[in-house]
Amino acid sequence: MSTFDHPTLIQNINQSLSGLRKAQPEAMQGFGQLAKAAMAEGAVSEKHKELIALAIGITQHCSGCIGFHVKALRRLGCTRQELEEMLAVCVYMGGGPALMYTAEALAAWDAFAPAQG
Repeated sequence: MSTFDHPTLIQNINQSLSGLRKAQPEAMQGFGQLAKAAMAEGAVSEKHKELIALAIGITQHCSGCIGFHVKALRRLGCTRQELEEMLAVCVYMGGGPALMYTAEALAAWDAFAPAQG
């Protein structure tokens, strides 16, 4: 499992990509439009699309994907039970390596918990 915290990871990714956004604005805007269109509410809800995206991120071993999609799931009101059921499918389909990234997704879930108080 990773030793970094996901809020900092996604902040660092965004900072690292800022130069590419300036150097390749059309390509980066195109990627943003693709993401917006793919994740838009439709016959499949945005929350379910984010669960799918997180499952792919886990099985592709993408820590950044885990951070971004867990954060989105928190925003969309996903419950821990919904997350855990999807994680069980990831482990079923991806075996031991997916289990390791499932642990990372759970840590990210906790890291993005709303502040108490």
